[in-house]
Amino acid sequence: MAARVRHRVALVIVPAVAAIGFAAPSAVLAHALSNTYQSRLPLIVYLAGAAIAVGLSFAFILIADVRAEPPVVGEGRRPPAWLRFLLRAIGLIGWTWIVAQGIAGGVSAADVTTLFLWVYGWVGVALLSAFVGPVWHWLDPFATLHDIGAAVLRRLGVRSWPSADFPVAFRRWPAVIGLVFFVWLELVGNGGGPRSLFIVVVGYTAFTLAMMAQFGRDAWRRDGETFSVWFGVLGRLAPFTVVGDPAEGRVARRPFASGVLQPGWTRADVILIGIGTASILFDGLSQTQPWFQVFGAPEVPIKTLQLFGWLAILVGAALLVSRLVGTRATAAGLLPIAVGYLIAHYFTYLLIDGQRIIVAIADPFQQGWDLGNFGWAFFEPNSSWLPPGFVWTIQLAAVVGGHMLGAWGGHVVAARESEAARGASDHRQRQVPLAVIMVALTTLTLWSLGQALVVQAPAAAAPSVTAALPR
Repeated sequence: MAARVRHRVALVIVPAVAAIGFAAPSAVLAHALSNTYQSRLPLIVYLAGAAIAVGLSFAFILIADVRAEPPVVGEGRRPPAWLRFLLRAIGLIGWTWIVAQGIAGGVSAADVTTLFLWVYGWVGVALLSAFVGPVWHWLDPFATLHDIGAAVLRRLGVRSWPSADFPVAFRRWPAVIGLVFFVWLELVGNGGGPRSLFIVVVGYTAFTLAMMAQFGRDAWRRDGETFSVWFGVLGRLAPFTVVGDPAEGRVARRPFASGVLQPGWTRADVILIGIGTASILFDGLSQTQPWFQVFGAPEVPIKTLQLFGWLAILVGAALLVSRLVGTRATAAGLLPIAVGYLIAHYFTYLLIDGQRIIVAIADPFQQGWDLGNFGWAFFEPNSSWLPPGFVWTIQLAAVVGGHMLGAWGGHVVAARESEAARGASDHRQRQVPLAVIMVALTTLTLWSLGQALVVQAPAAAAPSVTAALPR
């Protein structure tokens, strides 16, 4: 089964990669991909090559009618106790560190609130969830705090109470609302700033613990808690997944990306993926010179309207495609695209701004310390060790590769559902809208990556705030 899935993926990727090779000349003038890194291809060349690659890959998939079956996942087993304990300890220490700094800390590059939430969480944990497995299942500090609180209450002789049933009609929608809020906070609220973000973290913790007490820890994590739901959706790509009772934490292995073929996709999932994809595109586009020339640097109310309008357009387009192609096929097609955009726009942000942990270790409570007198408190993140060719290659490969993988996943699911419903292979024409939106998104995101950035702000906030750094 695993070999068949890998073979199908290879059939999709090889022709598309070849298309890029034929589209790119051997010697061309450089074009700026960011303020720091240069592409060896002119803008028009790599845009055309990428769009052709995605279009040809989709055409190949439709003509060859590539098929694959959902993975057969075993019962799995629990990860080693030391690994579970280590992950839970890291999550709890991170949350405690944020609270301690928020109460007693000052203002400096040693701030861990933005570092842990935006850099290591929003980007780092997201990428681990997509390419490794359900690390958030144990990193989650809210679940750990819930378990500690429950243990304390049992020691005090307080009986547990029965959990309420989570309303079926509301499943996943609290997570959708939460994702919109955090996207707004990141892109419009300038990451919230350390002080405001500390209040958000504390408030969100209290709310999450209350909902876990009301509906049960695992039920709220499955359907309501924003980070658990979002990282769980991204985990559809990962080679490891939680199986069975979430409380047992058993993990099983499957072929990479085969999770998109499994059932269980909902309209809320399509909306979540649409929000994630649209937010990354908005972050990139809103920092480009053409956008600035048209809209300038708007205040929060106007930028909020711009963000919500952009989200509405792309989420609406995703829902329209889902009406034509199917909810499951659309979700399976768009998820790899969202992950590809995440890598292309933010992986350098993780590698560069993530270096601030060195400053945080030297001055953990923002008191002007330099523990050990190593000079770490004066460390400044740098990108000189990142080869420019490596950066733009990763960006291009992430965007185009995500679209090709999405074309495979969307087609396979659409073909299987079409035959199950109609008993015939009439799915090809219905998938054209999905192919069109993929080519359009490929061109748009690569164009945004190729523009000069004009919006710059302090580096200790959300990904958009570090626009001066390579994305």
